Amino acid sequence: MTPTVEHVIVEADGGSRGNPGPAGYGAVVLDAQTRKVLAERSESLGVATNNVAEYRGLIAGLRAAAELGARRVSVWLDSKLIVEQMSGRWQVKHPDMRPLAREAADLVRRFDEVTFAWMPRARNTHADRLANEAMDRAAGISPRARPAVEETPTAPARWVLPDEKPTRLILIRHGATDHSLEKRFSGRNDLPLNPMGVRQAGELAAKLGEAGGVAAVVSSPLRRAQQTAEAIAARLGLAVETNDDLAEVDFGVWEGKTFGEVQRDQPAELADWLASTDVAPPGGESFAAVGRRVRRGRDAVIAAHPGQTVAVVTHVTPIKTLIRLALDAPPTSLFRMYLNTASISIVDYYADGNCSVRLVNHTDDFVEGLVGP
Repeated sequence: MTPTVEHVIVEADGGSRGNPGPAGYGAVVLDAQTRKVLAERSESLGVATNNVAEYRGLIAGLRAAAELGARRVSVWLDSKLIVEQMSGRWQVKHPDMRPLAREAADLVRRFDEVTFAWMPRARNTHADRLANEAMDRAAGISPRARPAVEETPTAPARWVLPDEKPTRLILIRHGATDHSLEKRFSGRNDLPLNPMGVRQAGELAAKLGEAGGVAAVVSSPLRRAQQTAEAIAARLGLAVETNDDLAEVDFGVWEGKTFGEVQRDQPAELADWLASTDVAPPGGESFAAVGRRVRRGRDAVIAAHPGQTVAVVTHVTPIKTLIRLALDAPPTSLFRMYLNTASISIVDYYADGNCSVRLVNHTDDFVEGLVGP
C-alpha cells in the first residue's frame, strides 16, 4: 500500500487525578510538513497512574500513525521518563509499565524511523486537552462542568525581579504517616509520624540547619506537621509558631479511605468534587474554602516576617494552593501536581505583590524519582 503520508509527528499525553485515579490519554498525529491534523485518539482508562496513562497515549498515537501508512515518526512527549525509556537510556523498572513499554517498542519496529523528543507541557496543548477530556469522562464529569479560573488579584507580570529582599517561604510537607504511605485521604486526623516520617523530619532538620538563614518556623496545628516542625525548630534553636489556616483540607467522611474506595462507594459525590473546587466532600471542606484560608495564613506569615526566610511546615493541599496562587494557575492545576512527604518547595514574595516560585517538590531522592514511577 502506498503511504498516505511519509513523515508524521505524534504528540501524546496522559494523566490521572489522584495517581492512581480517574485516568485518560490523548494523542494527535500531524503531517510533519503541513502540521495538518491527520488523526486524534482519546480514551478513558478508569483508575490508573499517570505513567500508565502516558504510555497508553504513546501507544495510541503510534497505532494511529501506522494506520495512516507513515514510515517516519517524530514523537514529542512532555514525559521525560518515557522519552528516556523509549530512547533506551533509562531502564523500565516498574512492573506495570514493562508490558506497555514492550508494546510501544513492537509498534516502533513497524516504522523505518522513529525518534523521541521531550517538549514542555505548555507546548503539548492539543494532546493535553484530549487527555483531560478523557480524564473527565473517567471521573464522570461533563466537559462543560470544568471549573472556571478563580478571579484573584495578582500583581502585574514583569521579567526583572525587584531589588528588595523577598520574604521566602520554604514550604515543607510533613514526614510520612501510615495514611500517606497507603495513599489514603488524610485531612484533619491526628496521626503521628511513623518511623519513616520521624527519620524524614530529622533529615529535614539537618538539611535546614546546614543551609542556615531560617528566621522562623511556622506549622499547621495538626500533629504530623507539629512533629516535623518541632524537629526542625529544635535544630535551629527556634520556637514553633502555629498557624491554624495552614491545616490540611477536611475530607469529611472520606477521611482514611483510598481514592478507589471512595469511587466505589460514592462515585457521584466524587465526580462532583472533581468537577468543581466549590464542592466539598460530604461533611468536609471545599478546595475553594481552603484557598481562602490559606491565602489568609500566607499573608499573616509574610506580615509577621517581612524580608525573612520562614520554614512553613504544612500539608499537600495548602502547599499546592500556595504554588497555584503564586503561578496564577487555574484551580485544575491542583490535580496536576504531586508532592512527596518531607518535600521542599520554595516561593519568594516581594513587597509589591509579585512572587517567584523557586523550587517544587525537592527531595534527596529527586534524581531517583526521575528514572522510575
